Amino acid sequence: MSNVIAKLAGKDKWRVAGLMSGTSADGVDVAIVDIHVSAARGTRGARPRTEDRRQRTAPSSVLRSPSSGTAPPVQILVRAFETFAYGSALRREILSLCWPETARLDAICHYNHVLGEVFGEAVVKLCERSGIPLGSIDLIGSHGQTIYHYPKGGRHGGRALGSTLQIGEPSRIAQRTGITTVADFRPRDMAAGGEGAPLVPYADSVLYRDERLCRTVQNIGGIANLTFLPVGSDAARRFRAEGGPPSKRGQDARDTKICSDEHTTNEVLAFDTGPGNMVIDGMMRLVTKEQRQYDRGGMLAGRGDVHERLLKEMLRHPFFRRRPPKSTGREEFGQQYCEWLYGRARREGLLPEDMVATATAFTAASIALAYQRFLPRLPDEMILCGGGAHNATLVRMLRQRLAGVGIRATDEFGISVDAKEAVSFALLAYATIRGIANNIPTATGASEPVVLGKIVPGRPV
Repeated sequence: MSNVIAKLAGKDKWRVAGLMSGTSADGVDVAIVDIHVSAARGTRGARPRTEDRRQRTAPSSVLRSPSSGTAPPVQILVRAFETFAYGSALRREILSLCWPETARLDAICHYNHVLGEVFGEAVVKLCERSGIPLGSIDLIGSHGQTIYHYPKGGRHGGRALGSTLQIGEPSRIAQRTGITTVADFRPRDMAAGGEGAPLVPYADSVLYRDERLCRTVQNIGGIANLTFLPVGSDAARRFRAEGGPPSKRGQDARDTKICSDEHTTNEVLAFDTGPGNMVIDGMMRLVTKEQRQYDRGGMLAGRGDVHERLLKEMLRHPFFRRRPPKSTGREEFGQQYCEWLYGRARREGLLPEDMVATATAFTAASIALAYQRFLPRLPDEMILCGGGAHNATLVRMLRQRLAGVGIRATDEFGISVDAKEAVSFALLAYATIRGIANNIPTATGASEPVVLGKIVPGRPV
């Protein structure tokens, strides 16, 4: 294993496949990216075309700073991206594992290995379809499929002991592809006292921090989460200091802190704001009797009226009063919540389009509420990503509730809104192999920066 890692650590240009499957459990996103960390500033990157939510292949693009028009020291070239759908039968089986009432130990064991095969095959297929040699990939970073996230769960030895479970066996991925695989990122942060989430803020800081603008990166997947990036956030500097070729590491790396012990205006903050697409999608399935899985472009919500009294009731959920760091999931806003909301909306006499409009407003209002309650200041820019970025009604509602905040999509920075989380796990895996602490304690609540992930070596060298 040491030979495999040593060979990787000696490189200054890497090709990494990042894999992400979110709480919707509808498929796995795979992004193949080239990572180059250099002290020199590069050239302009290509601006990608806009994608439909179901369009799955991303054009090649170089990460660049729109404010300066030049590539930052961390250069990310997205070579290929595609989402591989699970299929309805596999999705049903996965979702059945997510609830104690329906989960079976034998099924969890089985589908851990099934998804490992699915993930490994997805990497192979994307290489074949994009003309990228499988052997050119140095590393795979896999988030896995979350089955249960229990950050405020049980106790052991008189103290709280959070736990989490992601399946998608990395040994299967490494065996199928022959490529060293990093997975299971969340438990190490929990071992350090954190919630194990959110993890993407580390990559957000590397990719999107700016020397002049205060930004947030707002992901709207099944759950919505934000990363607050004050001007010149520290994690990006640490990445460049420690992530370059080994010969360039030195005093800068030792002197750079990933974050401070006290909350300051130069500190990366991140937390889940509440539901993203989860409640909207759940309501769509209920009002259409499973005929439609999501509200394409927000068209149905755009025809409906928001029921303000019901919305106020929804916003009284205790999660929205909890102070960060905090995380949530389907345990609080999943199927059971959607069924409660559907029944409540029917008693109010809401039409289907009104139900979906109110669910959409719930996401927008809870995001805006988090900005107003918990951020040191409103950002100059919100950088939007995730499937919710395709929902025009949701984006319009966000603009109304956060007037004065410029809203842009990650596409403008060279990474598709659909690919961004998979790209983030490619970066997290890269940092793990480099031995760079890649959690953000102010985001997760961990006691210290730690190196996340477990490593399964690929074929011997």
